[in-house]
Amino acid sequence: MTQSLTPQPLWPRITHFMGLDWAKDHHDVVVVEAAGQIVLDLRIEHTGDGWSRLRRKLTDLVGGDPSGVAVAIETSQGPAVERLLALGCLVYPLNPKAAKSYRSRKAPSGTKTDRLDAFSFADALRTDGHGWRPLHPEDPCIQELRLLCRDEVALIGQRTTLVNQLQAALNEYDPAALEAFEDWTLPAAWAFIERFPTPEKLASAGKRRWEKFLHTRKLYRPQTYAKRLEIFRHAVDFRGAEAVTRAKSRLAVTLAKQLRILQAQLTEYRAAIEKLFGEHPDHDLFGSLPGAGAKLAPRLLTECGDDRERFDDAEGLQCYAGTAPISFQSGQIHQARFRRACNKSLRNAVQMWANLSRAKCAWATVYYTRKREQGKSHATALRCLGQRWLAILWKMLQTGRPYDEALHTRNQLAHGSWCLQLIAAQTTAEDK
Repeated sequence: MTQSLTPQPLWPRITHFMGLDWAKDHHDVVVVEAAGQIVLDLRIEHTGDGWSRLRRKLTDLVGGDPSGVAVAIETSQGPAVERLLALGCLVYPLNPKAAKSYRSRKAPSGTKTDRLDAFSFADALRTDGHGWRPLHPEDPCIQELRLLCRDEVALIGQRTTLVNQLQAALNEYDPAALEAFEDWTLPAAWAFIERFPTPEKLASAGKRRWEKFLHTRKLYRPQTYAKRLEIFRHAVDFRGAEAVTRAKSRLAVTLAKQLRILQAQLTEYRAAIEKLFGEHPDHDLFGSLPGAGAKLAPRLLTECGDDRERFDDAEGLQCYAGTAPISFQSGQIHQARFRRACNKSLRNAVQMWANLSRAKCAWATVYYTRKREQGKSHATALRCLGQRWLAILWKMLQTGRPYDEALHTRNQLAHGSWCLQLIAAQTTAEDK
């Protein structure tokens, strides 16, 4: 197919096309005109002076406002994208696989340089960009909330790492303490290690101090109280060597202190997230999603965004979240494959949401059970359920209405949903 060498009518104000290959400390820039001729080729430093230099060059090039320049870049977020949007340029993000394909057109031999990348991006935007979607400046509330949610997830991952290290250390010198607590994400378990770092100190403390600790930390439970006291009594019966105990107890106390500090920061993160989420206009919409709760609802909001025109249909949102499979057809072969190119943060949030929704919605439980009966794995069944939920969420975004179980039930009945038919049949059988 012949590519047009003139600017597309969909963007009449665009006169130049720029490709930017970004890096941590510098960026390669190539600008081409409508006919494909290179009119600007430079490298700028990722500093205030470097970006000011680019602004001057673009202003001189277009004879005024840089808003007449469209930019292709191999990312959709980060400092470089923010600077380009601040310049007033029209920014088009490139998928890494698409970027590789465009690069191979210019260098079939496999040659790769930063300058070649920038040029291939600019030329691809010139010829194919009329079908691409530009980035729009985000609502600062959504941007901040997304960063907080993602950082919270990363910090939770760090907490899990520290907990695993703490359990490994205890397994070497104090297996009794490890046995006394099932959940090592509880601050009370870390406080126990700080208060009784070795089996000898635990044994010498005595029953009175054990009981005081358990009551103070609100750990008294009839079903576990006697068992814990018995474990404490025999803590010195099975322990590590003295050298191992001295070294590993120091590590265990260090990890317990780190966990306590990290948990305090996570509590502050949770308060900030809940505050921002409560201030957003879509709070009630995402907060109504069954199973999403206080943690997942903000993550779903920030990853989906509040731009109602971002996805043309539910399938666009499903592909973006990674629940929609990829179709592969060649001759007699027709396969559905796992979609890897997606928003990983959104995919994880949807997977957890789908799992928790089973306890809130009867139809979700029935749908998941049917998929499992069909031989699907737990993860695949949840992904299929997430696919259904995203179709509902997309419709909610278009109408601006929170989730209504009664409305959804009526819609399913109108379409002859087998989920509701099965639920009705089960209810009738139970009544009999």
